[in-house]
Amino acid sequence: MIQTGLEILLTEKLDVLCNQRVGLITNPTGVTRDLRSNVDALRDAGVHLVALFGPEHGFSASAADGAAVESGRDARTGLPVYSLYGKIRKPTRAMLTDVDILLFDLQDVGARFYTYTATLGLALESCAENQKPLIVLDRPNPITGRIIEGALLDPGLQSFIGHGALPIRFGMTLGELARFYNRELNINADLRVIEMRDWDRAMWFDETGLTWVTPSPGIPNFATTIPYPGMCFIEGTNLSEGRGTPFPFEIVGAPFLDGYALAESLNALKLAGVIFRPIAFTPCSSKHAGVECFGAQLHITDRNAFRAIPTGLHVIATCRALAPNQFEFLQTSWEGRPPHFDLLTGDVRVREGLIANHSIETITRAWDADLARFDLIRKKYLLY
Repeated sequence: MIQTGLEILLTEKLDVLCNQRVGLITNPTGVTRDLRSNVDALRDAGVHLVALFGPEHGFSASAADGAAVESGRDARTGLPVYSLYGKIRKPTRAMLTDVDILLFDLQDVGARFYTYTATLGLALESCAENQKPLIVLDRPNPITGRIIEGALLDPGLQSFIGHGALPIRFGMTLGELARFYNRELNINADLRVIEMRDWDRAMWFDETGLTWVTPSPGIPNFATTIPYPGMCFIEGTNLSEGRGTPFPFEIVGAPFLDGYALAESLNALKLAGVIFRPIAFTPCSSKHAGVECFGAQLHITDRNAFRAIPTGLHVIATCRALAPNQFEFLQTSWEGRPPHFDLLTGDVRVREGLIANHSIETITRAWDADLARFDLIRKKYLLY
């Protein structure tokens, strides 16, 4: 049975917070094994919490993707809640004035473009600039810490959905990622990671004995995290990725697609660990809201063999081939230009290759050397 960094802190290492004014970056995923919030658990243990900070989706994890969140005050504790996803995305000197130590306790999903990675990087920078220690309370990478895949981020495509020289699926916990950022980005903050106990890199989240708490509206279940690193590419197109349905990132569709033809074409590829089924759905929000869409649902049959990134690219290439006159890559996003698809992939050659009808194997093979180099660097920062 694994113990998270929060649980280790509470049972063994509270002395590091003795006589300190503590700030906490968190949301509802910051819970103990028995689902007590870290705020309550820390306060009950005598920790002097003075400020709370919320990432994208807010301290309550209820705001929509890309929606700005205002700062405010927590109704239960009266503590200030500073938003790190609005006009300000990095803790300011004023926010940290009354803070001696900043804690970071969030459940990540293991993909570069899930913005908790950027919040972590910016928190490290702020702590370095303001000479405040940062303590990361480590939690599992839900999609294992073994598999890395996807393009290494082009520095010219750095954004809040692409922070640091990472592939899409980077195979680290946030504690390990903090160590990577701190050294590789030359941040040099006073960083400490409180490690988990008994977590194994091969574990999927449902093998940890922990309960999944929704980190954002688009990731309602642990199962959503498995296809997410590849199916999120659909966000950069005029197809629905299933937002506004019970199956975000597990389905794809549009009013102009033939779901049966799509499922049949994708199944003919015999992609590892996945089967596709035709589906009709009507999103209640986001793209094509209120309009019936036709497409396919992804059913993962072997998650260890399944590879999200090539699967997502095959989905997009197949949709484009079946509806060449209707399919579009979006030109902008809430992050602004360049195209959202490029910000997600981190490599403009991916979109260019799809437009040129290059094979997915050709596109993904171009990343091999970069991934091999990244893996060597990554290993220096692994804790488990």
